[in-house]
Amino acid sequence: MESCDHTFLPPQTVDSVSQIFKALSDPSRIKILYLLSQEECSVNHIAELLNMTPSAVSHQLSLLKVLRLVKFRRDGKTLYYSCDDEHVLSLLKQTIQHIEHE
Repeated sequence: MESCDHTFLPPQTVDSVSQIFKALSDPSRIKILYLLSQEECSVNHIAELLNMTPSAVSHQLSLLKVLRLVKFRRDGKTLYYSCDDEHVLSLLKQTIQHIEHE
């Protein structure tokens, strides 16, 4: 009988991966991340393009910021957001390619 050497991920890694997939499971966050993969945007610009309220966009961005998926820079009173993780962005783009592949 063959023996298998099992390697397990540390619980903290499993939890972090789960949190990222939860973030990517929300349609609004997918739209925001995809938009930010193309250009840096203010909250109001995102809200306008995605037909959302600025407060809804801010809420989603704060969740993405906690996971370090987006970052921001301040210009006066305006915050401009952009993607902060190429790995997750790559995962998102690969998933989109998978869906669009015929």
